[in-house]
Amino acid sequence: QVSVLYFARSAELAGLRCESLRVPRQLTALQLWEEIVRVHPRLADIRDQVVFAVRQEYVLLEDQLLVLQPGDEIAIIPPVSGG
Repeated sequence: QVSVLYFARSAELAGLRCESLRVPRQLTALQLWEEIVRVHPRLADIRDQVVFAVRQEYVLLEDQLLVLQPGDEIAIIPPVSGG
């Protein structure tokens, strides 16, 4: 299980700020995103704008292989604007 944190628009779309999800230990960043979207389909709306972080390191939603440990933190961060 990993902890998924949702920020700003992603929290609105998911309807919560954090949760624990059970995902495969090894998967690509894109597969991890797809697992999260399977649980919260509305997140698909921000797919092209979202920043994804695993263990506080930014990850591109591509075929990069991730090896997750129980309790790892995944952050879903949509674009932030401001001055």
